[in-house]
Amino acid sequence: MNKIAECQNLRKTFKTFSSEVVALRDINLDIYQGEMLMLVGPSGCGKTTLISILAGIMHPDSGVCSVQGLDLNTVSSEKILAFRAKHVGFIFQSFNLIPTLNVMENIMIPLIIQNVNAEEAYEKVLKMLDDVGLKDKAFSSINQLSGGQQQRIAIARSLIHNPSLVICDEPTSALDLDTGQKIMDLMKAINKKSKTTFVIVTHDSRIYDYADRIAYMNDGTILKQEKRGSS
Repeated sequence: MNKIAECQNLRKTFKTFSSEVVALRDINLDIYQGEMLMLVGPSGCGKTTLISILAGIMHPDSGVCSVQGLDLNTVSSEKILAFRAKHVGFIFQSFNLIPTLNVMENIMIPLIIQNVNAEEAYEKVLKMLDDVGLKDKAFSSINQLSGGQQQRIAIARSLIHNPSLVICDEPTSALDLDTGQKIMDLMKAINKKSKTTFVIVTHDSRIYDYADRIAYMNDGTILKQEKRGSS
């Protein structure tokens, strides 16, 4: 498999008035095209800090993080923003949909950022809605949708611009077991079909079997990595 991202000796600390908290300690991690990687561990172990660095939202104090060959630590903020808009998708536990926009408009946001023309954007969104099984909801209000439907819309929005990397922060934590499994079934199907890389932060051990690989974290370090060989 081709390597899509690489972290070398990442270290990150957060300073308060009276102390210094080490969030990441010498993190080394390779991420490969088409895999579903899960980062698991207790709260405060560094998972969110790590994905924030992978997304170019946060810089490490030392070490190197590169995605698609771009060293995120050395390029300008403008280049990182452009890179993230083109190559990275996000899925959040709280969905982060805009209630004043309908389904179609929410999914279209990444395409608008990239100046895709309206007709092409419309066709892309309809195709994506079909892929996630919600084509009939294109012009529905967000508030008319169930939690599971809203997460499907969030998935569609994260994938509409064909990113190479999708970062997911607790994508099933706000959902019941059955709905969470359906969301993971959808994400895994998309992962296999498109070869899009998914990096998923989760506390939910019930979804571990969907992973190709799990990195177990604690106290800012990766304790071990385990191949799962999901099907």
